[in-house]
Amino acid sequence: MKKLGLLGKNISYSFSRAYFKEKFQKEGINNIVYDNYDITDIKHFPEIIKNTKGLKGLNVTIPYKQEVMPYLNKIKKKAKAIGAVNTIKVTKTGNLVGYNTDYYGFLKSIEPYIKPYHMSALILGTGGASKAIAYALSQLDIPYHYVSRTKSKGVTYTYETLTPSIIQQHKIIVNCTPLGTFPDVNVCPNIPYEGITKHHILFDLIYNPEITKFLKHGNDKEATTVNGSKMLELQAEKSWEIWGLAK
Repeated sequence: MKKLGLLGKNISYSFSRAYFKEKFQKEGINNIVYDNYDITDIKHFPEIIKNTKGLKGLNVTIPYKQEVMPYLNKIKKKAKAIGAVNTIKVTKTGNLVGYNTDYYGFLKSIEPYIKPYHMSALILGTGGASKAIAYALSQLDIPYHYVSRTKSKGVTYTYETLTPSIIQQHKIIVNCTPLGTFPDVNVCPNIPYEGITKHHILFDLIYNPEITKFLKHGNDKEATTVNGSKMLELQAEKSWEIWGLAK
């Protein structure tokens, strides 16, 4: 039996396991299983590799997209440029090769909504996922600025320094934080939502709930709102392609 899975922490809610289970059923694939590898610390990662017979690949989620990188034998060029890995392929010789398919999923899911006036973006959060978003925006020639709770290298704005005027100037706002994820559905990033207009795109990487409080604020202002479900499907299919296990 070939094995795939998701590496992360507190991932019982995981999109990936349900997605691949349904995919395997639909496509009549019965020689592959997809499991969650839920670990409390990245130092347990080598045990998974050592003890999981038939492991062919992994997806990687919060909080290990960056922490897993030192454990890999090779990191592909785009993943290295992004600085985060969300897909690992186990080669026939047992080498671990890191890829990033998050950027592809985001790029392809936001592209249909881009208009000429979408000239700059704010990225809320600075974790592994945000780096893939930044890379995708660069591919689209859209300048971006990071927003974080504290000022650090590469961070242009803190939440405290954001103004409605800054929000108005950046017509794409991407939430890469976990704020608003089920069950904590009544929270959202603390930005001045009064600056949002109907020309904005609010993109939330969260997919559960379908409409987060962040997106509700966008809907109230008649902005275009997009959740993370399409992005996840696209990155999952890209991972499947990388693993090369199709019949």
